[in-house]
Amino acid sequence: MKRANKIVLALAAGSLLTTTACTDPGYIGADDPDRNTKQGALLGAGVGAAIGAITAGGNNRAKGAMTGAVMGAAAGVIGGSILDRQERDLRNAVGNDVAINNTGDRLIVTLPQDILFATDSATLRPDLVRDLRAVAGNLNAYPNSTVQVLGHTDNVGDAGYNQDLSYRRADAVSQVLMSEGVAPGRVQSIGRGEDQPIASNLTPEGRQQNRRVEIVILPSA
Repeated sequence: MKRANKIVLALAAGSLLTTTACTDPGYIGADDPDRNTKQGALLGAGVGAAIGAITAGGNNRAKGAMTGAVMGAAAGVIGGSILDRQERDLRNAVGNDVAINNTGDRLIVTLPQDILFATDSATLRPDLVRDLRAVAGNLNAYPNSTVQVLGHTDNVGDAGYNQDLSYRRADAVSQVLMSEGVAPGRVQSIGRGEDQPIASNLTPEGRQQNRRVEIVILPSA
């Protein structure tokens, strides 16, 4: 009994160290194309070990932890691999103005509003819809996800107006995605207005960064 508990504690400690290491940017290189596959395996093993130990109970905790670690690692590999692959495909499909951030559990596609819309307008520029169609094609190729389209503005002008404008711009992007075959039930339009800046609104450069549309791709559980 005591020996089993010691093994469980050792596995739990190892899981904690593994999770901590995975969150260290220096542990798995940020440029590693398979970083989320590796992180998914490590994190999945840690979570699986903990769950396996808890659900097994009694003298079976050590065995349950080991079984859970194996199953969790396998699930993590699958999830991380799919997200890495989707990211690679998306980078190959869109232009250089589109930023893609793979956080390990989601993809965040950022498009500067200045390249999508004229000033004070929610009408998409027709010559710049190609990237949105490429994103839609990627979403159709990887259908097991939901999509949040978030509109953001700078703080110039009335806050209520900016809130409405950000929603209308987000919805305009959503309409393109759905017109290209993305199921409407997967897509949600959200206006954030000026509430979530990523740069200072005190400079023109900062305000330009804050005017953006983010497409957040959340893999289904």
